[in-house]
Amino acid sequence: MKTDSGTVDLGRFDFTSGDEIENLEVAYESYGEFDGDNAVLVCHALTGSQNVAGYGQETTGQARAWWNDIVGPGKAIDTNEYYVVCANAPGSCYGTTGPASEDPEGEVYGTDFPPVTVDDWTRSQRLLLDELGVGRLHAVIGGSVGGMNALDWAKRYPDDVRYVISVAAAARLDAQCLALDAIARRAITTDPNWNGGDYYGGEHPKDGLALARQIGHVMYLSKASMDQKFGRRAAGRDAQRDSFPADPAAAFFPYRDVESYLDYQAEKFVDRFDANSYLYLTRAMDDYDLAEGHEDDAHAVAAFEGETLLLSFTGDWHFTVEQSETLAAAFRETGIPVAHHVIESDHGHDAFLVEPEKVGPPIRDFLAEGVAGRAVHDTDGGTDEGGDFAPVHASLFSE
Repeated sequence: MKTDSGTVDLGRFDFTSGDEIENLEVAYESYGEFDGDNAVLVCHALTGSQNVAGYGQETTGQARAWWNDIVGPGKAIDTNEYYVVCANAPGSCYGTTGPASEDPEGEVYGTDFPPVTVDDWTRSQRLLLDELGVGRLHAVIGGSVGGMNALDWAKRYPDDVRYVISVAAAARLDAQCLALDAIARRAITTDPNWNGGDYYGGEHPKDGLALARQIGHVMYLSKASMDQKFGRRAAGRDAQRDSFPADPAAAFFPYRDVESYLDYQAEKFVDRFDANSYLYLTRAMDDYDLAEGHEDDAHAVAAFEGETLLLSFTGDWHFTVEQSETLAAAFRETGIPVAHHVIESDHGHDAFLVEPEKVGPPIRDFLAEGVAGRAVHDTDGGTDEGGDFAPVHASLFSE
C-alpha cells in the first residue's frame, strides 16, 4: 500500500471570520493509489490528527492511528481499493497552521490566530485536494465533529462528493453540550499559566487543559459504560493523587478508579495537545449549525445529489440517536437517499472508535453500494450467513 504524508502551503487563506493569514499550511496523510474516482476524505474528530491509520510517524498517543481498525488494507475503508486522505484541521496542532504556529514574523500566533469554523476546515480540505489532483470524491466520512465536517461537504460542495457518511454527529450541538464545552474552556482560561493565550516559551496551562479534557471524557462515556468499567471501586494501592492538589480531607476517602482513569487520561493529553487549539476547536464545533444561511437543514442540503449514511449509537448522549434521525428526516424531505443506521451500544460517544466490529460493516457496504448496502439495512439483530454484520437496534432509511 502506498502511503504519503506532508504539508501543503495553500497560500493566503481567508477565514469565515473575515480575517486572513498569508500562508495556511495543511498537514495530511494519504493511503493507497488514486485512480481518478476512488478518493475518500476522512475528517478527524476534535483532538484527532491526520494520522488516521497506523502508517504515519508524526503523532503519538491517542492522536496516532485513531481509526486504524477501520482504515487500511482489507478493512472497512479498504486502502487497496480507495485512495484515503486525512487532513489536520486549521487551528489544530499537528502540523496544520494554528495558534501554536509561527506567523510570518517568526512570532507564535497564540490568540492572534483568527477564529476558525468548520466551514474553514471544509474549504481548506477542498483546496488541499485540489493540490493533490483530486476532484470529485467518492466519499467523505467523519466521526463526531468530523461528522459535522462531512455534512458540511454536502452543503458547501454538493457536486464534489458521491457519498457522505456522518458517524456519531448531528446538525448542531444541543444546549447541554454547549454548556459543558463552555465550562471546559473556562478551566483553561482561568488557569494562571494561560496568560491570555501568551504562554509559549513559559509554563503552559496544563492544569486547565487537563480539567477540560476530563470534562470531555465524561461527555464521551455513557452512564452504563462508566458503571461497568469503574463502578464505585477504589483505585489500587499504588494509585496516587498526583495530577491535582487534594484538599486535606481527601486522605480519609478512597481515590476511586474513575478518578484515577480521568487523571491518567488528562496527563497523557496535556503532553500532546495545545491549550489554545482546544479553545479554538471546541468553539468551531459549538458554532457549527448545518442550517446557517438557510431556512432549515433540508434547504441546506437540498443541492446535494449523492447519498448519505448516518450512524448513531444508543448510548451516545453527546450526539443522540434522535438528533441523527432528525437529520435523516431533513435529507428525506429533499428526496436524498439516506440511511440512518442505529447501533446498540453502551459505550457512549466513544463507540465509533472502540467498536469497529459494529461500525465497519455498514461503512464498508455503503461505500460499495450506497443505501442499498445489506449491512446498512440489517434490522433483525442477527448476522448474515457469513457472520459479517453486527447486530443493530434499528435501521431507518428512505425507500
